[in-house]
Amino acid sequence: MRLEGKVALITGGGTGIGAAVADRFVAEGAKVCIAGRRQEMLDKVAQSLPSGTVTTCSGDVSKDNDAKLMIAKTVSFGGRLDVVVNSAGISAQGAVANVDSKDWRNVIDVNLTGPFLVMKEAIPRLIDAGGGSIINVSSLGGLRSLPGRAAYCSSKAGLIMLTQQAALDYGSHKIRCNVICPGGVRTAMTEADFGTVGKLLGVDTDTFISMISSDVPLHRFGEPEEIAGMCTYLASDDSSFVTGAVLVIDGGTSVVSVVGAAIKRALNKGA
Repeated sequence: MRLEGKVALITGGGTGIGAAVADRFVAEGAKVCIAGRRQEMLDKVAQSLPSGTVTTCSGDVSKDNDAKLMIAKTVSFGGRLDVVVNSAGISAQGAVANVDSKDWRNVIDVNLTGPFLVMKEAIPRLIDAGGGSIINVSSLGGLRSLPGRAAYCSSKAGLIMLTQQAALDYGSHKIRCNVICPGGVRTAMTEADFGTVGKLLGVDTDTFISMISSDVPLHRFGEPEEIAGMCTYLASDDSSFVTGAVLVIDGGTSVVSVVGAAIKRALNKGA
């Protein structure tokens, strides 16, 4: 029960990593408000959790008034605010010269402006509570380029700097702000994204994920519950001296260079 007595807002709480974080936080004793654009998905998660531990807030993090409502509803439900997890995110395909400008703006709005708006509203509440923890969900794509993902990678890289800026500016208020960078994780968004690429190669989603996982040291994608474990650590007092950190959770993907991956495949083929 490492989060007993804490109150958290989790954006993107209706699916994927956000839903897994909500489940883990409640199991650790927290009360949570899960926010997202699809009420039906929020309701599904809420119904799976014990009564009285969760409330929902339908809204779009990229809209000022919705961000304000999310914070207000969390405080109304729990009486305070201790933890914010910015997990809402979207992706779009396209290299710089051919990404649709509307897609670019949507991705930046949700993935970067959204966390900014939520943090802007949350920080005064966290100060009122005597401090707290902000956990932003970036991506390995914020540290490494992905083919044809100009908007996504740019937004996630910006989120890393936004996190570190907040860590610097609000550390004196006992607010810790950290960012996690998951690699490949089995979520609906990831499977849809990689499924599209798999179709171009004439293989199904699972086959394609297996293909690209062969170069990952742990030889697999992660599960949302594994990311939730790191979020729990960052939300708890166990991480009381951790702020401004960029925590990579990728099964070892980032330690493998392009050349190293090619050598590994060659060696395996020759074995």
